[in-house]
Amino acid sequence: MNIKQALEYGIELLKENNIDEPILKTRIILANILNESKEYLIIHEKDELSKDLEKLYITNIQKICNGIPLQYIINKQEFMGLEFYVDENVLIPQPDTEILVEEVIDISKREDKKNILDLCTGSGAIGISIANSISECNITLSDISRDALEVAKENCIKHKAEDRVNIIQSDLFENIDENNKFDIIVSNPPYIKTDVIKTLDKEVQNEPILALDGGEDGLKIYRRIVNEAYKFLENDGYLCLEIGYDQKDEVIKLIEQISEYKEIYSKKDLSGNDRVVICKKKEN
Repeated sequence: MNIKQALEYGIELLKENNIDEPILKTRIILANILNESKEYLIIHEKDELSKDLEKLYITNIQKICNGIPLQYIINKQEFMGLEFYVDENVLIPQPDTEILVEEVIDISKREDKKNILDLCTGSGAIGISIANSISECNITLSDISRDALEVAKENCIKHKAEDRVNIIQSDLFENIDENNKFDIIVSNPPYIKTDVIKTLDKEVQNEPILALDGGEDGLKIYRRIVNEAYKFLENDGYLCLEIGYDQKDEVIKLIEQISEYKEIYSKKDLSGNDRVVICKKKEN
């Protein structure tokens, strides 16, 4: 099988399985296996694949047909202009989350707030992107999953952020030192309702359930974060949360029930959906 035949085989199989963007995904998979650019495939379309590469290519095409996200197959996802390693142990960073990161970076630079906790960090994309944009910052990445933190550690090394990033395994605030107050706590927690998960695209269902499941009403983790975050914030420190498109009012109501917070506001993503809720800790 040469490159042209491989591409034709892959495109046909993806089309038969109703996979979106079959031409693009097929080219990305083959280019990744060959460690070459997509343009290389055109110039070298008559080159023969080795039996091992052909077998790997076919296996990866079949994975796409079975709903495995492309990013898990090529172990790459771009976020905030950086390339992150991802695998099945972490959520795939999405463009909507860049709204959250940009807001944190803006707050940090505007108010010189540089001690930041990224809670439920997963791949580390949020915290590492912040570290990449802010000089002399101190970022703590925390997650309940040891496997996720191994991915975050790999991304720290990849982006040479080890000197600015500390990694802690913790069930939310369980292992976080209350004496080390943060200027900003940022989190993209699990927020999908348990019953809704099974209705999502197959690709999303193949992401880690632990990072998706927000409980019966989708607010389980928000309650825990909001009820405790102020204890770990400096006076006038910020709590910055990503939310589901329909959760703004419910999350703001949770925050309003805690007397320690003030100045609550929200921001929309590029699609016009409510995506971020921000508040500050009152001065004691």
